[in-house]
Amino acid sequence: MYKKLKDKVAIVTAAGRGIGKGIALKLSQEGANIVIADLDIEAAKTVSEEIEKTGMRSLAIQADVSNADEVKKMVDSTIMEFGRVDILVNNAGINKPAFILDVTEEIWDLTMNVNLKSVFLCSKAVIPFMIKENYGKIINISSISGKKGGTWISPYCASKFGIIGFTQSIARELAPFGINVNAVCPGIVFTPLWDDLAKVFSKKLNLPPEKVKEYYVDRIPFKRPAKAEDIANTVAFLCSDEAGYITGQSINVDGGEVM
Repeated sequence: MYKKLKDKVAIVTAAGRGIGKGIALKLSQEGANIVIADLDIEAAKTVSEEIEKTGMRSLAIQADVSNADEVKKMVDSTIMEFGRVDILVNNAGINKPAFILDVTEEIWDLTMNVNLKSVFLCSKAVIPFMIKENYGKIINISSISGKKGGTWISPYCASKFGIIGFTQSIARELAPFGINVNAVCPGIVFTPLWDDLAKVFSKKLNLPPEKVKEYYVDRIPFKRPAKAEDIANTVAFLCSDEAGYITGQSINVDGGEVM
């Protein structure tokens, strides 16, 4: 059976659950060996074990990807285990919604560190190895909130817009070295993160928490939220040689919500 990513080595950040887990499983199904990086090492080990049961190799690493020292250790461990890194998926992200006057400096800094600084740190750490091989795929998970502003999520939007700008900039810098850099912009995906978001957004929308998801789904032309698999399928394509002439792009996977 043809596999798009046979024998490639991929690092996926925040892959212990949600979208990251979906991406890690999909890339492994396409033949890649996977490094599962997550703050929650037990969650990372669980996903890693699931991958290894399919016959692929996997390594679980506990890492705070907003910390340069931990990022270096993550990449060094990857090189020690697999000898190279072909793919990086920068998936780590948080959202702390609040009206702008209630956004604290702590919330702002935390959001920028996790969502944007991590993309910079992880990319910078793997790029020397990719340049050496004259090959690499970097996929940054942004959001449709990186294409349009949203109420009560200004730090999140700023970080996700920043990811798109960073993606375009390093795509230009790294093209001469055979490295593709793209972003994927998910729409609504009901990961565990949404359990807390729904409570906050119910205040913003003046709706019961149980009606919040329905409100957001109703705005989507396909009338359903995205699944982790929808995002993972796009990431797998961008990681493959089939997307070899695509770089610097930010692709919406949102059921048509943003056109």
